[in-house]
Amino acid sequence: MKGVEMAKLNQRTKRSVRRRAWQILEAPTGQRPSGDAEAALGPQVPDDTTVNFVLDLSLRIGEVQMSSGAGASDVTATILALTSALGLPYCEVDVIFTSITVTCHRGTDLAPVTALRVVRSRGLDYTRLSETERLVQQITRGNVSAEEAQIELQNITGAPHPYPRWVATVAWGGVAFFVTLLLGGGLDIAVVGMVISAVIDRVGRMLNRYALPFFFQQVVGGLLATLAAIAAVSSGLLTTDRPTLVIAAAITVLLSGLSTVSAVQDAITGFNVTAAGRTTETVLMSAGLIAGVVLGLKIAVLLGLQRTALPADLVTTPQQLPIVVLGGAGASACFALASYATVRALLVGAAAGTIGAAVYGALTLAMIDNISASAIAATLVGFCGGVLARRLKVTPLVVAVSGITPLLPGLSTYRGLYQIGVERSGNISTLMTAVAIGLALAAGVVLGEYLAQPVRTGLGRLERKLSGPRMAGPLRPSKRRLE
Repeated sequence: MKGVEMAKLNQRTKRSVRRRAWQILEAPTGQRPSGDAEAALGPQVPDDTTVNFVLDLSLRIGEVQMSSGAGASDVTATILALTSALGLPYCEVDVIFTSITVTCHRGTDLAPVTALRVVRSRGLDYTRLSETERLVQQITRGNVSAEEAQIELQNITGAPHPYPRWVATVAWGGVAFFVTLLLGGGLDIAVVGMVISAVIDRVGRMLNRYALPFFFQQVVGGLLATLAAIAAVSSGLLTTDRPTLVIAAAITVLLSGLSTVSAVQDAITGFNVTAAGRTTETVLMSAGLIAGVVLGLKIAVLLGLQRTALPADLVTTPQQLPIVVLGGAGASACFALASYATVRALLVGAAAGTIGAAVYGALTLAMIDNISASAIAATLVGFCGGVLARRLKVTPLVVAVSGITPLLPGLSTYRGLYQIGVERSGNISTLMTAVAIGLALAAGVVLGEYLAQPVRTGLGRLERKLSGPRMAGPLRPSKRRLE
């Protein structure tokens, strides 16, 4: 009899479990059980209006970071910190190159809430990024409510650039000026390079008004840089034996806006889809630049314009090292200015460029190859930026990107394209060297930022709270409450 009773009890238990599972997963809301005995499992979250408001605020902040070039891991950490601080402890974030999705889990009794925001535009405004990160810090510390944060964010995103557009144009020309000095060119070549790069920026601005895709804008930029430099030589405006440094400087300017650092950071931190999207964009923009330069070289050959021999790679001497350092500092500062960084960020970026150029020049003096020298210099830039940027209230991403701009392989890229387009040697090793230098710079910056974290937060807390380099957003993911 006891065995029969136990069998019946087990059957009743199974039916009860099945009924509870059906009530949780499939029953309409009105038929779900209530009461203390069968209360909903999971976190207790605010009402629907508050949930939607918090998700919208978090997505808008993530969009500002994503459009400014922040890594997917940084955006994810920021959104998780925001949602947790504003009362949504269990959220999942999915970041891809063109959109951000956030899901708030509300336990077994309520369906999750999912919100999505598409990242439609991208641009460099580091003041906007810095102000947004300051707002994030205020929210996570509990100093600002969600309603106040929404108003402040609207003021940040709706504010005009801190500098007039012509200041950015002059700054882009300044990048070309100082890069030319860094590569060993004289003042006459540097001035011509500055004018050509400024003209390219204005032409790109005009084409952008007609919504011309950036690929074709890169083609136009490479074409203008090549033809303008060769025309300056043919007209006798430049009498130096190194006029092609103008093209190399212009190529460096056109390469500086690409998201190579973010692509490498996303790949290293495991956001492979976003890394693939950024890599595709970088490759496509570089291909447009390559097409423009090669087209310009071919037109010059067809028109019979004067051709000049390719300059050899710069071999730094002790006498040239101060000029290299000056060029690095000036190019980094001008890039930060062209990207609408604050004055403080501009000065820190100039310091990063000084460090990077000095280390690169010293390593080349010691006969270290360009790829290794670039990687070591970029690692030091990332390390110094990671340690000092937070203390100086500057976004590490601004310091990192500005610091490696003078080291971008503009000259190596031009040499490789000249060999393919004019000499028809079919040797792509020089171009592959330029690609390797670009990857070494990006990977070095990410490694330097990662190595800076133990110094900044303490070795004991690093392994527990940090899983990857942070060049934007909070220093660590926020703690989630267990309920």
